[in-house]
Amino acid sequence: MLHPPLTIVVPIFNEIGALPRAVGRLGALLAQLPEGSELLLVDDGSTDGSGVFLAGLAEVPGRRVLRHARNRGYGAALKTGVRAAGNPVVAITDADGTYPLGKIPELAQAMTREDAAMAVGARPMRQVAAIRRPAKTALRWLAEYLTGQPIPDLNSGLRVFRREDALRLVRLLPDGFSFTTTITMALMTEGERVVFLPITYRTRTGTSKIRPIRDTAGFAMLILRTTLAFHPMKVFGPVGFGLMGLGALLLLLRMVLDKPFGLATTITLLVGGFQILALGLLADLVNRRGT
Repeated sequence: MLHPPLTIVVPIFNEIGALPRAVGRLGALLAQLPEGSELLLVDDGSTDGSGVFLAGLAEVPGRRVLRHARNRGYGAALKTGVRAAGNPVVAITDADGTYPLGKIPELAQAMTREDAAMAVGARPMRQVAAIRRPAKTALRWLAEYLTGQPIPDLNSGLRVFRREDALRLVRLLPDGFSFTTTITMALMTEGERVVFLPITYRTRTGTSKIRPIRDTAGFAMLILRTTLAFHPMKVFGPVGFGLMGLGALLLLLRMVLDKPFGLATTITLLVGGFQILALGLLADLVNRRGT
């Protein structure tokens, strides 16, 4: 099945070790894509010679090089590329050699075939480092609960999506690594179709920029924040009902045991739970009126 021309956006920060090979592979892929496709390389303030290498590619047809004067972050580089994209469908990947670039046409075809807003290359969990699996699994479970849909890979950096959706959501998309997590959550909580295709994941060239503890905590907060922006009752509801349930249980124990204990705690739980539910309903009302 054919797919429309693509703009492939590649964020780059200090990847000189992998960059020559990556650019060669991307150039070969570009030749196989529909006419009008382009490659957009975004240098995010590299200091290792990546910028010098990219400067030599600026005049190659079908390739454009954009540059940030300073390092602004993975998401910021992607947003710069999306804004500059000349096609309505954007593919993103990394320059570190980890993702199978040959899957990009397949992702674009799946997106067209399924009439989806986004197609994601899903990495197998077995390829995730053992020390990172518990945190990654917990984040995925949280995201699946909040969206009500299975998410095989929450933050894969290989995906194809509609440019108009990214621009519409740009105020929510962060400048850091959680760009991919946020756009996944935002589209799925809006009810947009997102398809996942399995891919293999290779060992990267160079050093990872991800900080496991700090970035994992940031991902969790971002999942909650994104859900609050679209379905606040998914967060406020369980907390409010949970507190009211504990209050009701204490009240029942007081009645059954006929002992005056925990009155202040019971009232606090019941009132606090009710207030949280009311706040969630108000947030949900504001959200619905704003859409």
